[in-house]
Amino acid sequence: MKRDFINYCGLLGIVAFLSYTAAVVFSPLAYSGYNWMAQAVSDLSAANAPSLSLWNQLSSLYNVSTLVCAMMVCAGIQGRGSRILRLGIYLFTVMEWVSAVGFSMFPLSDSGYAGTFQDRMHIYSTIVVVLLSIISLVLIIIAGIKDKEYRLYGAFAGIALGMMLVGAMGMNIVPKEYFGVVERFSVFAAVGYNTVLGVQLFRMKPAK
Repeated sequence: MKRDFINYCGLLGIVAFLSYTAAVVFSPLAYSGYNWMAQAVSDLSAANAPSLSLWNQLSSLYNVSTLVCAMMVCAGIQGRGSRILRLGIYLFTVMEWVSAVGFSMFPLSDSGYAGTFQDRMHIYSTIVVVLLSIISLVLIIIAGIKDKEYRLYGAFAGIALGMMLVGAMGMNIVPKEYFGVVERFSVFAAVGYNTVLGVQLFRMKPAK
């Protein structure tokens, strides 16, 4: 199948996933005493974290690849599927922008939560990201149920939503020593679903 430029932009979803994963896996090497099972991913990019420089290097392709991929998915889905599907994808893209801008402008001032204005804005950004993620994924799930052609979109959205719920509920259930384990379900859910959308864009037949 002949693919257009927009199809190849979908591969940026994979680039974003690999960049983010590398940052999560290798940044702790520059953070002495970091316990990935107990600490959040955001601790690695806190303003005073010793791993901040390495995190920025390893995740340098993450934000730009994520946003370009998401925007190209929005362009590619034009005139396809249902309004519910398109709305879900649009809201998911808005979530990606809020995440990229909000967390870049307001990283944690210190590992954990120090209670500063910057920390509060980080938490508010997280709340908006979570709400947009849930709403967008639910809409995509509904669209996938109604339209067999886009069933994969809905199926993977269901998996991503399940991961987010495991993370959200788990952080309030499991002992503090395992906070980081369940938190990673949530953070990788959005990154993973963006990859799914990118792959689907790459596989999408060009519009006639």
